[in-house]
Amino acid sequence: MKLIDFKLHFKNSLSKIYPATEIDSFFFLLMETYLDLQRIDTVLKSDFEIDEQNLSTLQKALARLQNEEPIQYIIGKTEFYGLPFLVDENTLIPRPETEELVEWVLQEVESLKIEARSLELEVGSENPLSILDIGTGTGCIPISLSKNLPKAKISAIDVSVDALKIAKENAALNKVEVDFFEVDILQVEKLYQKFDIIISNPPYVRELEKIEIQNNVLQNEPHLALFVADDNPLIFYDKITDLAKNHLTKNGLLFFEINQYLGQETCSLLEAKGFKNIQLKKDLFGNDRMIKASL
Repeated sequence: MKLIDFKLHFKNSLSKIYPATEIDSFFFLLMETYLDLQRIDTVLKSDFEIDEQNLSTLQKALARLQNEEPIQYIIGKTEFYGLPFLVDENTLIPRPETEELVEWVLQEVESLKIEARSLELEVGSENPLSILDIGTGTGCIPISLSKNLPKAKISAIDVSVDALKIAKENAALNKVEVDFFEVDILQVEKLYQKFDIIISNPPYVRELEKIEIQNNVLQNEPHLALFVADDNPLIFYDKITDLAKNHLTKNGLLFFEINQYLGQETCSLLEAKGFKNIQLKKDLFGNDRMIKASL
């Protein structure tokens, strides 16, 4: 089949499920992944003949898209903060909002460096910055931080062995050092050391909010990493805040990605546990999405 014919077939097959712009995005990703064709090539080489083996692979990908499976799971990869990441059904697909969280952490670290330089101190000369990511999934947060803070000592934990396997592969893929540990954070009474920064993007979607979730997420992404009970939606924030209180260094920082509907409740929880300088920040979509606090 010629490329131009497959493109028409592809669009027609998905037109009742996805908007045209998203269909185009899917098509270009599949062309790049399986045929090594860039976007411009699909125009210049519209008469390109797709061989039977590749056509079979593309047809299978198309069938999965028709079942509303995320394109990232189909091609097995995505991009986060400008870096490549492997993904599978055991990991959440990294979101743009989490990129904003990473950016905020890096801005705060830079601010601390500037403050230290103004006091004529050598930052990290003997004690490198220590960072812990709780509920790491693909490892997108610690790996992105490690890529931008190569001198930092970064650790990450997750309850899922399968997710940690992917996270370790992603660390190798991006050539960074991150220490990964299998830990059920809800069962931990203390951490193994103190950290300058603790970050977490834990499960925070309430069961009652499932109605707002798109089918491709609801039917494919791991519920363990997404949902919490309606009657205790801040269970992870409560536990992590308790641990952070005892395991942050002096002037250490705690960062959370949060449920957009529970911003004030999460701030109140932090305040009740003795945290200060609590800052609630909106994401690019105007939703309450991130919190920073210190002891």
